[in-house]
Amino acid sequence: MRPFRFSQADDAPAAVRAAAGAATGAQFIAGGTTLLDLMKLGSLAPDALIDVNALEAGHGHVVADAQGLHLGALVRMAQAARDPDVVRDYPVIAQSLALAASPQLRNMASLGGNVLQRTRCEYFRDPVWSACNKRAPGSGCAALDGVNRKHAVLGVSDRCIAAYPGDFAVALTALGASVETLGPEGPRSVPIEQLHHDASRPEIETTLLPGELITGFRVPAGGWTRRSLYLKIRDRQSYAFALASAAVALELDGAVVRSARIALGGLAYRPLRAREAEAVLTGQALSRTSAVAAAQAAFAAARPRPGNAAKVELGRRMLVRALLSAGSIAV
Repeated sequence: MRPFRFSQADDAPAAVRAAAGAATGAQFIAGGTTLLDLMKLGSLAPDALIDVNALEAGHGHVVADAQGLHLGALVRMAQAARDPDVVRDYPVIAQSLALAASPQLRNMASLGGNVLQRTRCEYFRDPVWSACNKRAPGSGCAALDGVNRKHAVLGVSDRCIAAYPGDFAVALTALGASVETLGPEGPRSVPIEQLHHDASRPEIETTLLPGELITGFRVPAGGWTRRSLYLKIRDRQSYAFALASAAVALELDGAVVRSARIALGGLAYRPLRAREAEAVLTGQALSRTSAVAAAQAAFAAARPRPGNAAKVELGRRMLVRALLSAGSIAV
């Protein structure tokens, strides 16, 4: 691990000022459950770490009201997963958090840090591999012809096929959440779908500006939030990243889908809203036939490699299961 400067911020403006005053490569740290791993591996080498845990007093609360749900960036994963309002009214969020990581990590990890976690692609995380456009732009992508069973089949490019590893951001994407930030130019709100860049420039992962800090998340209320779920397919039932996952939220009028919200994880370069699948379902009776049609639409643009081609059919079947399971939820 390379040397770095460490400081602590008492509030959000102080954290932003500290980042602005540091050399390039300043990073905010809360739980540190992914950042420290990457620093130890040598995949990241920030010049400065700014501890923001003192911000929990102002940004560590869960608030639900008629307008929706507000989650502070310093809320811990375990705290949000067991919050009664979240469990009852936004089950897809509670489930996405409960199915992630281990209990110990969920107690430490912050929601703000969770959405910024980096890919688990072995070629990115181990610097012994020189061909990684995320670490070294223009060097190539070793995963294209390497071991890529767990890599993305949607939203990829010839420059990168890494899969986004998180769960919580997938649930936020399905629910149309926004990300609240504070930066040198002041506060702003960013739709969660615009937080992560596409695969065209893999070395730039988010749209956050230098020194910009995530302070919270807003999830709008809607008739679909209670009839929602998160389905995660993985190699083992505990502490494993998704091979395929789906966040589904439905508003039904009898059997007819008035509104469908679908996001995919484990299968895509970034949390991916499956709008084509939503369009197929809207106005139709929810059935196996309509769910299969939606799943076909969701994966129409898939670009698998020989090593991960099975993820296309896995993803389709997973989405059909998620849709039918969500449809059976009583609200």
